[in-house]
Amino acid sequence: MYNSDRLPIQYSTTPEQQRPMRRQHTARYYAHRVRESLTTRVSKLICTIFLSLLLILGMITFILWLSLRPHRPRFHIHAFSVPGLGQETGFANAGIMFNATARNANHNIGIYYDSMDATVYYRDQRVGSITGLLDPFYQGPKNTTIVMGSFQGATLTVNNQRWMEFTNDREKGTVVFRLEFTATIRFKIHTWDSRRHRMHANCDVDVGPDGLTLPISKDRRCPVYFT
Repeated sequence: MYNSDRLPIQYSTTPEQQRPMRRQHTARYYAHRVRESLTTRVSKLICTIFLSLLLILGMITFILWLSLRPHRPRFHIHAFSVPGLGQETGFANAGIMFNATARNANHNIGIYYDSMDATVYYRDQRVGSITGLLDPFYQGPKNTTIVMGSFQGATLTVNNQRWMEFTNDREKGTVVFRLEFTATIRFKIHTWDSRRHRMHANCDVDVGPDGLTLPISKDRRCPVYFT
């Protein structure tokens, strides 16, 4: 209805009346939400504890692996002489002598040497060999063993052709030999022994015209590998 002297009547609504009606939740709904929240928190806590334990176990395993990981024996050649190389009559009767060391660089691991042989090569051709170079022995951690011997008589296999090759290299100033140590070893960690490993150490040696080791080869470290 309009009044000629008044403006149209307007009805206003309060902010509370403009807001949509909130859904009324039951007590069962809120109990379910609480249970879901507790389940989620417990699941996260269990996952966090599990991952933390897994990380700690991994770190302990890695540290033990670093401390107990067996290192290969370290071989060095210190002396190698062929006294007969400077003689015109040949060196077969004089023989070959060598002096080397085998070191166990491990801190907590010992090494059993069940056997050790030595072979000398010239141009990849065997010219001498020794079986049973050392008796079986145990080498404790951080320990060094001297390995020395000589090839003489029946342990040398040198013919006239090989001697001529020696002579030609001698005139050039250097004769190169390769001394190989072959051993069967086992690692000892506390009361546990590993399986047997076949170890090889190859020592390249440069010999001068006088039959003595050249300075370049003295105290040379020999590569070690397993087969």
